[in-house]
Amino acid sequence: MTGLSDTFSRPINYLRISVTDRCNLRCIYCLPEDGIQLMNHDDILSYEEIVSVARLAAEMGITKLRLTGGEPLVRANLPDLVSMLSMIEGIDDISLTTNGTLLKDYAGELKVAGLKRVNVSLDSLGEDKFERITRRRNLSQVLEGIEAAKSCGLDPVKVNMVVMRGVNDDEIQDFARLTLSQSWHVRFIELMPFNPENPPEGHSTRAGGEFWHQFMSADEIKERLSSLGELKPCKAIMGNGPARYFRLSGASGTVGFITPVSQHFCIHCNRLRLTAEGKLRPCLLSDREVDLRQSLRNGASPEKLKQLIEQAVREKPARHQLAKGHLSSKRCMSQVGG
Repeated sequence: MTGLSDTFSRPINYLRISVTDRCNLRCIYCLPEDGIQLMNHDDILSYEEIVSVARLAAEMGITKLRLTGGEPLVRANLPDLVSMLSMIEGIDDISLTTNGTLLKDYAGELKVAGLKRVNVSLDSLGEDKFERITRRRNLSQVLEGIEAAKSCGLDPVKVNMVVMRGVNDDEIQDFARLTLSQSWHVRFIELMPFNPENPPEGHSTRAGGEFWHQFMSADEIKERLSSLGELKPCKAIMGNGPARYFRLSGASGTVGFITPVSQHFCIHCNRLRLTAEGKLRPCLLSDREVDLRQSLRNGASPEKLKQLIEQAVREKPARHQLAKGHLSSKRCMSQVGG
């Protein structure tokens, strides 16, 4: 295993794998209300194909995997994929990002299969606001899923809140208090520009070169938390992401901040993304992609497939171009997996 590095000497050891473009929610920053044109099942990678890519990537230096969607738990038999991935030599961490609605039913099975951790996307603690954001009424299922994950040892369970001014910013303190009362690990995520074709309440946070009115920077979010006491920097909890972690006095949980807009972390980017239909994407916010599916299904040799993985690594840009107004134009966030 030689290890992967891009042309900017960043080590690449983390692969995010989207297993489906389907989702059972319709979050305003991720999907249009009517959803998207879904791919045919034959167009998405089979579990065996995903495992083939992951095995080759592991031979090249990938050690961390994260399963995403859409909503990954809507794909049948996901624990089977986790089990297959957990047997790959060199993979030492498998995690999952989910909206939590189905997590209660699968948490124990996923843990047994080899899943280490989960991140749960949750943007409101109130039923009505949850429905406004997700266009569904599933809040109780998400909360039950978080507890099920904690109970079966999928630790740490991280709760991701995308902060939107005028939508859910009045709940910032409520989420932070849960790090005190329930030992939650809460990460506040800046609303990102993504696809300009997304609906108005969403990942199109720039208008005329200015930040869109729903965007809130991490510094402003921190200021909202000042009344709860000092946020003291703390060691990052287990994971592979770019969050910066803090702790309120007396809290057993943590508060994290993910700042793709105000303080981009591209210099430390260590990841590639595999879309559900087998495109390897070097950067979340760029439309560059390398097609692996065609070569996989045409019987390409392992050496050829590794060359394509190396190509994707070489094509990683130095940083995203949000400051210049360059957004992804081909996909909604749900089609990439975040």
